[in-house]
Amino acid sequence: MKKLALFFILFYQFISAQELALVRKGDKFGYISKTGEFSIQPKYKTAKNFSEGLAAFEDNGKCGFINAKGEIVIPATFDDAKYFNSGICMVSKDKKWVFINKKGEVQTPPITEKLYDFEDGVAFIRQGNKIGLINNKMAIVLEPKYDMIKSFENGFARVKNNDRWGIIDNTGKIVVEIIYDEIGNYFKNVTWAKNGTAFGLVISGKFKAIDGVDKIWDFLVQDITYARKNDKIGFIDLKGNWVIEPKFDKAKAFNKNLAPVLIGKKWGYIDMKGVLVIDPVYNDAEMFSADGLAPVKDKNWGFINTTGKLVIPTQYGITAGGIFSIFKDDQKGFIKGVARVKNENKWGFLKPDGSVLGNQWFENAEPFQK
Repeated sequence: MKKLALFFILFYQFISAQELALVRKGDKFGYISKTGEFSIQPKYKTAKNFSEGLAAFEDNGKCGFINAKGEIVIPATFDDAKYFNSGICMVSKDKKWVFINKKGEVQTPPITEKLYDFEDGVAFIRQGNKIGLINNKMAIVLEPKYDMIKSFENGFARVKNNDRWGIIDNTGKIVVEIIYDEIGNYFKNVTWAKNGTAFGLVISGKFKAIDGVDKIWDFLVQDITYARKNDKIGFIDLKGNWVIEPKFDKAKAFNKNLAPVLIGKKWGYIDMKGVLVIDPVYNDAEMFSADGLAPVKDKNWGFINTTGKLVIPTQYGITAGGIFSIFKDDQKGFIKGVARVKNENKWGFLKPDGSVLGNQWFENAEPFQK
């Protein structure tokens, strides 16, 4: 009996944790798994992506929530609904937005002139012209005192006061002083910033100017990002040293030790030494994914591997995210083993070998989420 009980517990955890994609077949929405099979048959007039194990659906003009087995967890009593984050979701009822938890119970925040979605365990509150933070227990984490707080990324957010920028964490602690004219994302205790007319990096709280630079892009995956000097793009490391001297017309981020660069009118890829290792023959190119494939474009999009071999023909359309997507980590190309693509006005998913997931195309398909 104990083994049987354990099996059901593990099976339930698997069902609860698996990623599902929202798709529209005909005029109805359903959800497929990464096997390509329907986990929840198309039966909804309107539905949204999964977030934290729940997805909003519409029934007779009202919104409720289902779980990954298609069971109704929160009855359809709301006029509109957004996405769960940190165990909280914004829903509209009687022309008013409120917070609910995963039981559908209304949660009352401190006084705020507007409700904001939760992210990274916190949500904004506005009082007058100032912004602060609350946690998912509806307690104030940071009293409203900033003119602006940008979206949190990996527990950090850019904040603005008196036309100066800095960075806080999701406890409200200042991690980069609010003294800069512009500021980037926070990556391994480093961010780029503009200080007066100088661009550079803030490393462990200290600003280091990089001579001649007039733009720096955010660090994304690797400990290297691109920067512009004298209208040419090169790459700097987390210490602000040039790893690759500025000599390219355009560039994008490194991943898998390769980065797309524009040479003349065509895109190719360089290695970490700045050596061109994939010839510039494409009209556009994106960074490599963790799956080791990168989208490249002739007239349409296909995919190459890290040797530069075209493994999926350039015959598809691709976009980042989807119509209903709100997730920050959306990117073009392969994400966790599948790529969302368009083919003759239909949407579907490719596997790394180029085959179509489930051999099915849909009127719409959203990124996999759980």
